[in-house]
Amino acid sequence: MAVNTEQLSTHQDAAERILCGVCYFERMDFHSSPRRPDLQNRLQQFLEAEVYPNESRFCDEVNAGDRWAPSELIEELKEKAKAEGLWNLFLPSISGLSNFEYAPLAEIMGRVVWASEVFNCSAPDTGNMEVLHLYGTDEQKAEWLVPLLEGQIRSCFAMTEPEVASSDATNIRASIKADCDDYVLNGRKWWSTGAGDKRCKLAIFMGKTDENAAKHLQQSMVLVPMDAPGVKVERMLKVFGFDEAPNGHAEISFTDVRVPKSNILLGEGRGFEIAQGRLGPGRVHHCMRLIGAAERSLELMIERAKSREAFGRAISNQGVVRQWIAAARCEIDQARLLVLNCAWKMDTAGNKAARKEIAMIKAVVPQMALKVIDRAIQVHGGAGVSQDTALANFWIYARSLRIADGPDEVHLESVAKMEIAS
Repeated sequence: MAVNTEQLSTHQDAAERILCGVCYFERMDFHSSPRRPDLQNRLQQFLEAEVYPNESRFCDEVNAGDRWAPSELIEELKEKAKAEGLWNLFLPSISGLSNFEYAPLAEIMGRVVWASEVFNCSAPDTGNMEVLHLYGTDEQKAEWLVPLLEGQIRSCFAMTEPEVASSDATNIRASIKADCDDYVLNGRKWWSTGAGDKRCKLAIFMGKTDENAAKHLQQSMVLVPMDAPGVKVERMLKVFGFDEAPNGHAEISFTDVRVPKSNILLGEGRGFEIAQGRLGPGRVHHCMRLIGAAERSLELMIERAKSREAFGRAISNQGVVRQWIAAARCEIDQARLLVLNCAWKMDTAGNKAARKEIAMIKAVVPQMALKVIDRAIQVHGGAGVSQDTALANFWIYARSLRIADGPDEVHLESVAKMEIAS
């Protein structure tokens, strides 16, 4: 019988991949510094004592007065979090935590949609602080990074544009033109999260400085004060009918906005490089927060199923509900391990080496969370889509991230390319 050498080669490649995969996961070290378990316990205790009991108060505050004014509750809790050392945990140079160690902490924060801000660990500020920390000059850090780290101001990221498919950052049309010692900015941005907050003082603006340069060297990033002449918040965008105050998502016009050249980050043509660097740690944060939302949704689903009866027996005894609960446990744990693997690889090999893993979690985690949250809503019936539980907000958050973090299709295309090339 003739041997098909091509088929044999394929089988050998598959065997090598399995062996490499086993070795790869054997190398993973799930142990971390002794600080992480302590921080986990303290964070959980903080949420139980200060956050869960105040979920209704937060909603009442937002709905009572100026929806874009800072929440008194969050400002109170921020001071308590600072006093307990639960502050800026996302930034390794301050917290001493790796991505792998921070991931479970982000999961705990994700159990309440606004909780991460209490610990100064909320988007988009975390990503913007990472950018300033990695790429900012000493002067830029003193002016913007320090007040952000202290929680005195907030910021937004102005990249996405309404006229182009912004999942491809090379599509952006906004311009950054040199004029003597200044840059002049023109463009329209939208989905700039946080721009509605009255504390938002800074926008990181991405535009083109040279349309004739290589495709990935045309873009630059510039620091723009929100009160600069020509910066105008045109409207606040709603997400499934909700404005998500007091942070929200803004459409902003930049018309002949003039800033000094010293406001550029890293240099002309480095914007795409910065954007790619910004997409690493922040995605682990997003994904772990989503896992926290999914975990809490499962808990709510079980609690509801045990407390309600339908057709003469507890909902928890209905076969389909039991399958939903089991499937949710499997899916959450699978996604968590995928994210921890990604965080570990970022720590040990760098963000660039973990590009495939980052793309994988972006595609997998929001879809997983949506499935779990949707089942929890179904078990709750009408209560699941009301304001009486966290489920509706969780669902909106998860669904939005399937766009905000880039479409699933883009991430899966990236994974496929790397798989084919390997």
